[in-house]
Amino acid sequence: MPMDAPTSVEQPPPYPRQRAVRPASAATPSIDLPETLRYRLKNKLLGPPLVNEQLSSERLGRPTALGVLAPDCISSSAYGTEEMLNQMIRFVGLAAFSLVVPITVAILGVLFFVTLSYLDVLHLYTKSGGAYVVARENFGSNVAQVAAVALLIDYTVTVAVQTAAGTAALTSAFHGLLPYTVPITVGVVLLLLYGNLRGIREAGRIFAFPTYFFIVSLGMVIVVGYVREAAGQLHPIPLPHEGIGPVGTPGHGLLMGLAFITLLRAFANGGSSLTGLEAISNGVASFRPPVSRNSRSTLILMSSVLAFLVFGVTMLAHWTHAVPYTAGSPTVVSQEVRAVFGTTGLGHALFYVVQFATLLILYTGANTSFNGFPFLASFVAEDSFLPRQLTRRGHRLAFSNGIIVLAIVAIALLLATDAKVDSLVALYAIGVFTGFAMAGAGMTRHHFKVRSGRWRKGMVVNGFSAVLTASIVLIFAIVKFTEGAWVIVVVGPLMFLGLLRMHRQYQREAAQLVEGAPAAAEAPVLSRHLVVVLVDRLDMATARAVQYARTLLPDELRAVHFCIDDVEAATLEAGWARLGLSHLPLDVIECSDRRLTRAALQLAAESIADGDTELTILLPRRGYAGGWNRLLHDRTADRIATVVSQLPHVNATVVPYQLTGGWFARRREWGRPPAGAGRPGEAPVAGGGAGEGAPARDELERAAFGERVDDAQPIGEVQWRRRVRIAGRIRSVRVQPRAGTANLECVIADGTGQLLLVFQGRRKIPGIQPGARMLVEGMVGDWSHRQAILNPDYELVAGPDADAE
Repeated sequence: MPMDAPTSVEQPPPYPRQRAVRPASAATPSIDLPETLRYRLKNKLLGPPLVNEQLSSERLGRPTALGVLAPDCISSSAYGTEEMLNQMIRFVGLAAFSLVVPITVAILGVLFFVTLSYLDVLHLYTKSGGAYVVARENFGSNVAQVAAVALLIDYTVTVAVQTAAGTAALTSAFHGLLPYTVPITVGVVLLLLYGNLRGIREAGRIFAFPTYFFIVSLGMVIVVGYVREAAGQLHPIPLPHEGIGPVGTPGHGLLMGLAFITLLRAFANGGSSLTGLEAISNGVASFRPPVSRNSRSTLILMSSVLAFLVFGVTMLAHWTHAVPYTAGSPTVVSQEVRAVFGTTGLGHALFYVVQFATLLILYTGANTSFNGFPFLASFVAEDSFLPRQLTRRGHRLAFSNGIIVLAIVAIALLLATDAKVDSLVALYAIGVFTGFAMAGAGMTRHHFKVRSGRWRKGMVVNGFSAVLTASIVLIFAIVKFTEGAWVIVVVGPLMFLGLLRMHRQYQREAAQLVEGAPAAAEAPVLSRHLVVVLVDRLDMATARAVQYARTLLPDELRAVHFCIDDVEAATLEAGWARLGLSHLPLDVIECSDRRLTRAALQLAAESIADGDTELTILLPRRGYAGGWNRLLHDRTADRIATVVSQLPHVNATVVPYQLTGGWFARRREWGRPPAGAGRPGEAPVAGGGAGEGAPARDELERAAFGERVDDAQPIGEVQWRRRVRIAGRIRSVRVQPRAGTANLECVIADGTGQLLLVFQGRRKIPGIQPGARMLVEGMVGDWSHRQAILNPDYELVAGPDADAE
C-alpha cells in the first residue's frame, strides 16, 4: 500500500506454508561479473557507460539555440560565393565579379521563400519537425522516404564539405599544410567520430561560442570593408599569375563565353549557401516554451544573419576581385580579409583571428551532422525502412551505429574527391533542396486538407516554395550531371527503392511472427517429448550436455553419433558402454557422405514424422579462450542448429562448455556468491552487476531520492523476519497470464543486492514498472522459496524516464 494511505486493521494474508528454516541471507546477493577485454578497452577509450537516466534533453533559449543549431547554416557563407565564382571565372573572366551580385540576390530570394515555408512548419510541428516528419504526416511513410534519402545524403555530404572547407581555411592561413589537406580532413572526421562516440552533447555555451565568434569576426570584416569602400580605400587584388586556372574563354565575348548553362551552374553552386536552414525545424524539440514562438524567431534571426553574411562576402568579392584558386586555398574569404585589414601587424593578427573563427565554425558545422544523421536514421529505422540496429543507443547513449556509418561514408567521399569543396558541392545541393521541396509540398497538402485559418496564404507560400526548390533540384541535376551530380541522380532512386524493399521485408516478417501468436501459445502441447544429444566424442563438453539433458525429464532420451570414422566410432562405443547410465542409449548412425548437417536434418525429420513429437536436439559446443584458438576449430554445432531449426517442433539447443584460460577462466566463478555472502547477518559484497557504470548509477539514485534515502537500509544487509525500510529501483516485473495468479511480483535492487516484492490480489499497480524508483517498508519473509516482502508499504519516487535534478 502507498505509505501515505491509512493503515488497515485487516491483517495481510499469511505466508505460504514452508519450513521455517532461516536462510543464510535474506536478499539475493549481487554478483560482480568480470568484464571482457573488449569492454574494458571500450571503457578506457570512450569512458564509463552512461545509464539511461543521463539521457536528458537540454531546453535552449533563443540566443543559445541560435549558437547550437546554426553552425551548419551560418558557416556556408564562408564558401557559397566562392563556389559561384568557380563556375564563372573560367568562362567570363573578370565579368564574373559583376554577375555574382544578381545571382546572390536570386539565391537570397530563394532563402526568403524557404524561410517562410519553414516558419509555417514550426508553427504546426513543435515536437518533431523537419522534412521527413512533414512528409510522413501528410503523404505517408512511403513518400516520406524521398525526404529521408535526401536528408541522409545531405547530412553525409555536409560532413565532407564542412571539414574540407575548414581545412581550406586552415591551409589559407598556413600554406605549408596544403599538401596534407586530405590527411588533415580525414583526421578531423575521425576526431569528430571519436568525440561523438564518447557522447558529445550539443550543450549550450561550448557549441554556441564558434557561431557567435564567426558572426562577429566575419561581420567585422564586412562592415570594415563597406567603410573602406565608401572611403575609396578598398582596391582590387592584382590577378595572380598561377594557381587559378583559365580566366575567361579566349576569342569569345560575354554573351558567347557565358552560356546560359554557366549561369545556372553558378546559381546551383551558390545554393549551397542555404544548407543547414532546416536545422531549427529538426531541433525544434530542444526549445524552451513557448516552442513555436521561440523557434520561429530564431529561424528569422538565423536567416537574416545568413543573408547579411552571404551578401557581404559577395560584395567584397565584387570590389576586391578575390579569385578562387584551383587547389581551394587560399580561399576567397581569406583574400578578402587580407584586402580589408591590410598587411600591417594588426592586419595579420586579425587575419588569423578570422581564419580561426572560420575553421572553428566549419568543423562545428560538421559536428551538427553527427547529431542529425543518427537521429534521422533512428526515426527511419523505427518506421522499419532501415535496419533496426540504427535504433540502438551505444555505450555512451549515442546512436553509435549511425555515427560510424556516417563517418565511413564521409571519409570515402573525401578520399574520392581529394577533399576539394568544389568537387563535393556537386553532390550537395540536390539533397538539400529536395528536403526543402518535400517540406513545402507537405505543408501545402496540409493546408489543402485542413483549410483552417489563413490556409490560402499558407498554400500559396508553401506551394511556391515547393515548386521553386523542386525546380532548383531539376536544374542542379541537369547542369551538374557530368560534374558528379549523376551519383546522386543514380544512387538516390536506388536508395529509395532499397528502403521500400526493406520495409516490405519487415512487414512480411512481422505478419508471420504476430499472426496467431496468442492461439499458438495457448495450444495444447504435443504428447511426446524426445531429447537427442548429438555426440562426436566422449569428453567434458559431451558430459555437460548429457548432464543438462537428464534435467529435462523427457519421455525419451538418447544419444546419437554420426559415424564418419570407424575407429573413432569404435572408441566412442567402448567408452559409452562403461558409463553407469541406465536410460541413455547411444545410437551410431552411418554418415557415409560425411554431410553432418544433412544427417542431422534427416534424423530430426524422421523423429517428428508421427506429428505428435516435440524434439529437442542438444549440441555440445566447446568455447575457447582466445580468438586465434577459435580459428583452429569449426562451428559444426552452429551449422547443425541453423539447419534443423527450420523444421516445425524441432528445437536446437547449444550447450556450451568453456575451456579455461584467460578471461574465460573467471567466468567459471560467476555462479559463486562473493566472499562474505551466505553467513547470517553479513552483507554480500556490493557489485550490483553494473560493472564500471555503477558509480554513475549510485549518484543518480542518491540525487533522485534525496534525504529520504538516508535512513534506508542497504538491501544486501536486510535480515529474515525483520522489518526493513529500503530504497532502490524496480529491476523486473513479472507479468501474469490471464489464467495465472492475481499477484504482482517485482524485484527491487540497489548496489548491494535485490529483493522480491509481492502485492497479493493485484495484477498491476500504476507506476510500478522496470526502472521506477521506490521507497519500500515491510517484513522480510518467504515466498516460493525466495525471500520477499509481502504487501509492503511503498512510495513511488520517480518513473524510469525521470531525470535526476
